[in-house]
Order: sequence, then C-alpha cells, then structure tokens
Amino acid sequence: MFAKMRGVTLIELLIVVIIVGILASIAYPNYLDFVARGKRQEAKAALLQIATNQERWYLNNNTYTANLNDVGVNAVTDSGAYAIAITSATPNNFTATATYQLADAEAGRCQTFTIDGRGQRTSAPDANCWTRTR
Repeated sequence: MFAKMRGVTLIELLIVVIIVGILASIAYPNYLDFVARGKRQEAKAALLQIATNQERWYLNNNTYTANLNDVGVNAVTDSGAYAIAITSATPNNFTATATYQLADAEAGRCQTFTIDGRGQRTSAPDANCWTRTR
C-alpha cells in the first residue's frame, strides 16, 4: 500500500535552518556584549589592584610608585584589550589608567578607565563605565 516515508524533506530542513538563524541572530549580539563586559571588568580589577597595592607601597615607603612591577600588575590585561599604566605618581598621589587597545565596536564605549590615590574613578567617553553593567 503506502511506503514508509524516509528522510527529511526540503521544507523541514529550511524551517530548521531558519529557526537556527533566528536564534543565532539573537544570541550573537548578547555574546559580544558579555565578552565586552568581561574585558571592562578585567580593566577595573587591574586598576583596583593597583590602588590597593599603591597604598601598601605608600605605607612602606612614604611615597607612591610609578612602576607597575612595584605594585605587581601587568602592563596589559589578560585578554590584551586594555593597556595598564601608572600615568603619574607623586609623594602624595598617583593616577593609574587603563586604555582600550583593540579596534572594534567596544572602542567607542569605554575607552579609558582612571583611578587616583583619593579613590576618584573616571571613565571616558562614557562617564558611567565604572558602574554600568551593560
């Protein structure tokens, strides 16, 4: 009588491809945002580590240091996205900066993070990068 149907029809295959495409178009931008937030967190963590270690250095030496090796921080974050530097160090204050190094969509969002010896945190071009979660 009727033969059993075997295999997948072209319509079924196209429907599956369309569904996968829709899911990918939603997931990929969210993934990119997640990766960018991770890079920003690396930069903020490095600057906070500098601030903590600068205070420790100050207690021992009565001055702040301009040398990253003295505070135990690398010049680049683990992802390579941000360059870390102590841009100024005086006996009474220091300023440390993380600058974005890659040329991608994130470059215009949170280009630089800065922290100083008084705990002042700034970021550019968006002033909310220290507190923003998205």
